[in-house]
Amino acid sequence: MRPLRLLAPALAAAVLVTSCSEGGATDGAAEELAAQTRGVTDDAVVIGTHQPLTGPASPGFRDVSTGARAVFNYINDNGGIHGRRIEYQVQDDAFDPSRTLEATRALIEDEEIFAMLGGLGTPTHEAVLEELNEAGVPDLFVSSGALAWDQPDVYPYSYGFQVDYSREAKIQGRFIAENFPGQRVGLLYQNDDVGPSSQAGLEQYLTDEIVTWESYDPGVPELAGQIAEMKAGGAEVAVCHCIPAFLGLAILEATAIGYDPQWIAPSFGGDVEIVTALIEEYAQGTPAEDVPPEEFLDGLIITAFLPMAAQREDPWTAFFLEVHEEYNAGTPFTDTTVYGMVQAVLMARVLMETGPDLTRSSLIETLHSREWTGPGLVPFAATESDHSGYGGVMVVRHNAGEEPEILQEPMVTDSDGGEILPFEMERPAPDEVALFGGAGS
Repeated sequence: MRPLRLLAPALAAAVLVTSCSEGGATDGAAEELAAQTRGVTDDAVVIGTHQPLTGPASPGFRDVSTGARAVFNYINDNGGIHGRRIEYQVQDDAFDPSRTLEATRALIEDEEIFAMLGGLGTPTHEAVLEELNEAGVPDLFVSSGALAWDQPDVYPYSYGFQVDYSREAKIQGRFIAENFPGQRVGLLYQNDDVGPSSQAGLEQYLTDEIVTWESYDPGVPELAGQIAEMKAGGAEVAVCHCIPAFLGLAILEATAIGYDPQWIAPSFGGDVEIVTALIEEYAQGTPAEDVPPEEFLDGLIITAFLPMAAQREDPWTAFFLEVHEEYNAGTPFTDTTVYGMVQAVLMARVLMETGPDLTRSSLIETLHSREWTGPGLVPFAATESDHSGYGGVMVVRHNAGEEPEILQEPMVTDSDGGEILPFEMERPAPDEVALFGGAGS
């Protein structure tokens, strides 16, 4: 059973008023209005998410929700949005799809969330995609680059956020072809949608160059065999479409066997501060513990669609750092923190633009009504026919102790055979964007 088409809030209200005034049956209209405003009161709106606070993905991604919460706390301390505080409910799913289902049901039924924000993970969020859409819960800015979230005819309530795996890999593929011509390439990827999607992108520009395809299971922290195969295959460029924990493990395993390729990481895995800390942890009790951990990632090439934590001259990074220091004291400021902060900013902006008469359908209508610019470095798509999210990446090199070196300015493309192109976009500064206030505040 698919969700009913979105009803305009004015129509829902008109039906309710007419039914009451004519003395007709009001149960259906009242139920519809209740569903449209679930999670909304005069002074609060409840937003939920499922996140891997524990489990194999936790070291890389637990700070997504701390970043989002810091922004929401900042907004709440400044009066909220149209007089409403944002109540941010985070459920731990340990990166386990069965637990994601339990967590999501708790959010829908017990917490009565108005919307889901940034549910994290490909296999995990796929487990609850049907349920969220059948319940009519706005499912905004999914934290995964899978293409599943960009199916508006099938999942009208779900919207992507990060650049999808195919687009990102496609831009990586052309960059490798142009900058490492003739070199052999090895691909290491997570054994879910990440694998086929990233291969589809890379192989548009790399064919005979790819000499090894190695996968890993995120529940099995072991890469010795895969790294040995990449070395045996002579891969001079190692593309690791991995979460941070497995990028760190891969680099450490390679060092242990004297394998030193050019590593290339995607936006979802290349958080340098997190990976450095993981390498330091993993190296304990091995010969690598005597090597300064920052040396392992020196020269790492990363693709990114958001301003990076190390880009301190970027106005959005500077703003996020201020919020972080006030509301996240004692935790590291990383690219993952910024990721969650950007999701919260986008959520707040849509709530602000929707206005005080907040319903689920009015939120979706507002989301479709304009182009959303702000923290992101590339255009963001959230329209009735396009739920894809961010559309491209830049390419940078990490040089230890320095700001990231931009090797290629942000470019955009599609998930198929379209060109990779530059673009023009006006990116507002934080002080040009309203994140709190409004009528009733």
